[in-house]
Amino acid sequence: MKNTFGQNLAVTLFGESHGPAIGAVLDGLCPGLPVDEENIRRMLHLRQPGGEISTARNEKDQFEIISGAFNGVATGTPLTILIPNRDTKSGDYAQMETLMRPSHADYPAQCKYHGYQDPRGGGHFSGRITAALVAAGAICHSALQAKGIFIGTHISRCAGIPDRAFADFYEDIQFLSAAEFPVLDSVTGDKMQEAILAAKAAGDSVGGILETAVIGLPAGVGEPWFDTFEGVLSHILFSVPAVKGVEFGDGFALADMKGSQANDPLRYQDGAVIATTNHGGGIGGGITSGMPVIFRCAVKPTASIAKNQQTVDIARKENADLQIHGRHDPAIVHRARVVIDAVTAIAVYDMLTGRFGTDYFAKED
Repeated sequence: MKNTFGQNLAVTLFGESHGPAIGAVLDGLCPGLPVDEENIRRMLHLRQPGGEISTARNEKDQFEIISGAFNGVATGTPLTILIPNRDTKSGDYAQMETLMRPSHADYPAQCKYHGYQDPRGGGHFSGRITAALVAAGAICHSALQAKGIFIGTHISRCAGIPDRAFADFYEDIQFLSAAEFPVLDSVTGDKMQEAILAAKAAGDSVGGILETAVIGLPAGVGEPWFDTFEGVLSHILFSVPAVKGVEFGDGFALADMKGSQANDPLRYQDGAVIATTNHGGGIGGGITSGMPVIFRCAVKPTASIAKNQQTVDIARKENADLQIHGRHDPAIVHRARVVIDAVTAIAVYDMLTGRFGTDYFAKED
């Protein structure tokens, strides 16, 4: 199993949902890079459950950096972040050792690991592991901001309810950086949360679409063919649990346009080349154009629901019914937004160091 992402910055994840701890190792950070622990705490907080629309599992995510940093900066050697698991109730998962949860990783994991995998809380496949991913991404996120590159994600749609689109990118991203429920229209946010609670009351769940903007990227980042900007970013985006679709710019809507509608006209403005529209999402030929990079991720409804579902019992080798009990999210789209921010930061950091070298993020004298 490959648990490492990146070519220039390698990020490795480890741990299980109900094990002693989860964590991440970052190998390839620029020596002297500030390790902003406050930003790590801020981003971990945005991933944590909040109120009735989230799971009742309450992990404090009190992380510890046990290698690779000294006096508040990265040493350049592997940086290891450890996050203990405290609030586990493994008994809730006893029946899942043989009863496979529909649309979870239970059965595929059984086929791959032959029953040796840790089934408690989803084990290594759990969304709990994204806490370590967020902590790792927060370090890259701070480094990007220091270079004038900003990332923001909002819920574009949840339970069929749409939010407004990005307008002033910088202002919207700054607003989202502190938003507990990441929408740009508060009235829309209230309606989404009502829909999540209604699904929960029915023993069900809902999904949504996350829209992300990356601004301040230089033109010329990415490679043709196999390491395109979209390809590398999609690779890590699809590692986020429940992400089932990714589109850049106008995405699938481009298929219904004519070329005259889909093309982004180029002009000079103050000596710089800009596009007057951004249907391509800031990328051409797999390489950034200098325009804002825009993409959307489809997040499926949470698979763990209280309704009775058909499944199989792999011990008895027979059909069975399953009603899941325990602590589960009726929606994860609002918690997933900061995970998308984090993995985007990791991928962008990796590609920038590939383009300009590791010392791109070094302090300027």
